[in-house]
Amino acid sequence: MEEALKQYIDLFEQNRDAIDSHSAPLLNECRPVACDILKKLHLPRLGSENYEITDLPKILGHNYGLNINRIPLRVNPAESFHCGVPRMTTSLYMLVNDTFVSRPEAVDTLPAGVEIGSLAQFATTDCNTVRQYYNRLADPYNPVVALSTLLCQDGLWIRIPAGVKIERPLQLVNLLGGAENLMTVRRIVIVAEADSEAKLLVCDHTSTPDTPLMALQTIEIYADRGAHFEYYDMEESSESTTRLSTLWVAQKCESNVVINGMTIYNGTTRNEYHCAFAEEGSRLRLYGMGIADRERRIDTYSRVDHDFPKCITEELFKYSVDDQARCAFTGLVKVAPGAEKTEAYQSNRNIIGSDEARMFSKPQLEIYNDDVKCSHGSATGRLDEMQMFYMRTRGLSEPQARLLLKQAFMADVIDSVEIPGLRERLTQMVERRFAGKSAGCHDCDSDCPAVGK
Repeated sequence: MEEALKQYIDLFEQNRDAIDSHSAPLLNECRPVACDILKKLHLPRLGSENYEITDLPKILGHNYGLNINRIPLRVNPAESFHCGVPRMTTSLYMLVNDTFVSRPEAVDTLPAGVEIGSLAQFATTDCNTVRQYYNRLADPYNPVVALSTLLCQDGLWIRIPAGVKIERPLQLVNLLGGAENLMTVRRIVIVAEADSEAKLLVCDHTSTPDTPLMALQTIEIYADRGAHFEYYDMEESSESTTRLSTLWVAQKCESNVVINGMTIYNGTTRNEYHCAFAEEGSRLRLYGMGIADRERRIDTYSRVDHDFPKCITEELFKYSVDDQARCAFTGLVKVAPGAEKTEAYQSNRNIIGSDEARMFSKPQLEIYNDDVKCSHGSATGRLDEMQMFYMRTRGLSEPQARLLLKQAFMADVIDSVEIPGLRERLTQMVERRFAGKSAGCHDCDSDCPAVGK
């Protein structure tokens, strides 16, 4: 048995009744299979394929606690979270660690039939519906998926009925905090039924920045025929926070999905994106960016499977790496036999700002069909000295010139955001981040209008 996983397996086997009693029968049903998988699983170590900068045995070997008895924590959302995105009105929901916090005023803004709330609650009251989607898309042998299946007691359920269009963006705030070393395990399931439309902004924040914390999450997104769903994920945690996240997407005919993962502040982060076209004629736009300095780590893995004809993927990830930071991007686009008329474009571009910083990049294409349009590429380098010189001759100082060039470098990822208020806020946050100033949403000025109002 893998030593790093033994503590979690022992915790589960010794506290099964407590874990189950604070969750839902459907979630409990999946735990024994996950336990058997974990007992036989060998965790990827530092330097393993697709794990150039992430050491899972070391990360999971840390002695984190879990709140299996659901003891209320001393985290006040109203005091810990003061985010404001000017000129953007959202329907705001919160997960404090993995506990859903109800906000009636947000529910009142939803069209009839839309379901948003505690995963455990919906899995109890509407078990047959949730059973069709929970733990169906995610690979049970993925280490993060297996561990989250074993220990998850709650999370978030979103279902948008067929034909329903939610005009106001949804916003989920994941507020991580605790007085001791704590691991939060959460599952998010999103179902966008046929011809529905919605946008979701997910913000990760840490309320106790000096405490070693772990966020372990698995997200499953189902986009039915003709659905249009946009998922924006913004991490603003702390240097003491570790995040292991896997996201799984399945798209049916003529669906349109946007995924944009942005790491602004973090400690150690690994994000995985597993995307599959389940029918023909769909489109996926997969974007992301990361800003890493000091000794931060940002590790990204993506896989897009084109198994059906006439599907389109646009993929772009950008990173700025300074000081002793480490970043990695591994991307695979696989085009299966029979997937004619596929279009897939993958790009990874990076800026290195110091001699000690490191960027690992591995874009990949596997194509088993001749009738396709596909390309991939990677570029890593420093800021253009000629551009620097030109800006210096126009009266800008070297720090000002560097700041403007780094902002411009991230512009196309920010411009891909289709929520105007969020796009403007991101521009401001990135500017402050590169300038070395605090840009976290929890640091917004008091006169900044509150999200959700």
